Amino acid sequence: MFSFRTTPVGEQLDRSLQEGRVACFCTQNCWDPARGRYLYDIFRERGNLERIFTPRDTELTPDTNHIDFDAAELEGLDAVVVEIQDVGTRYFNYTRDVMRLLSMCARLEQSPSVFIVDHINPAGRVVEGTMPAVESDIWTPKVAHRHGLTLGELCHLYCNEIGAKFPLHIISAFTSEVGKDLLPWTIAPASDIPGMFTCEMYPGGGLWNNTSITPAIGTARPYEYFGAPFIKSGDVRFLPTPPGVMMRPCSFTPAAGRYRGERCYGYQIMLQPGAQYHSLLHTLQLMRFLSERYSQFEMYDSLFVKVADPVIEEYLRARLTFDVVQEHVKAEEQKWIRKAKRFILYDDAPYRMK
Repeated sequence: MFSFRTTPVGEQLDRSLQEGRVACFCTQNCWDPARGRYLYDIFRERGNLERIFTPRDTELTPDTNHIDFDAAELEGLDAVVVEIQDVGTRYFNYTRDVMRLLSMCARLEQSPSVFIVDHINPAGRVVEGTMPAVESDIWTPKVAHRHGLTLGELCHLYCNEIGAKFPLHIISAFTSEVGKDLLPWTIAPASDIPGMFTCEMYPGGGLWNNTSITPAIGTARPYEYFGAPFIKSGDVRFLPTPPGVMMRPCSFTPAAGRYRGERCYGYQIMLQPGAQYHSLLHTLQLMRFLSERYSQFEMYDSLFVKVADPVIEEYLRARLTFDVVQEHVKAEEQKWIRKAKRFILYDDAPYRMK
């Protein structure tokens, strides 16, 4: 059973929410500024809050990027209410945790109902990249790298793909003051997604995490900066630089993550106002460029699992030219948009950059 609801979760009359045993699966983004409370306070006040699933550490602690739980903790629940802020990229860890939750619920003999409190996608409706064409991480939904959907739409799609039978209810992003008044990055979705530009950098920038170059995790500007101790940043005129983008040589010392405490050299990606930035394609160009110049640059096996596309892999291994991968990505984006339209819950729809 599926439903799309246009009244706030606190006003839903389902017996499972009013009287049942409720768990909340959430991050700091479940704050309601209009009422000065978090999502789980609704059920705590009712006396039927059974459990809270949240990240294991404080919200801005580096490397705090998962919600840990197991199937046994879902047994006996009547409802699980989910509220996180997705960031628009398929490998965002909290979103993968939600997909894992849905998959576990689908395998339970008596599954709780799942309610998704939806949020606007801070990366917008723009689409980048390809759907997984080979076996990928099992908790990653089969969508484009930058998918252009909301979390509710993603869950609608994922449950359809796994054949889930439990009740799934999506609470519209526009039923609360958060959806209407707060920009979706006002509360940082994760410790490495700190600001308004990060979500535009992440579809490609997140791939650096699977190489020997760091996307400046442990600094104030992750995914806008990237580098490593072995990079010799020089004349930016030789760097791949798409229209509307400026590249600046820079240095940084991460306080966490890879190269913690080491001085790194690299570049800052700076977007000109109004520029459309295809982070995935630019990152692929940069990886190819750096791999041809630095023997210390490694692309780990996990990178190709994450990319899950043989054509992109062939390009990164220097067996194809950029025009081939560019045309491939364009065709796959069009294919994804056609698929995504079946799961749209709002008036606007995903689109690709021109």
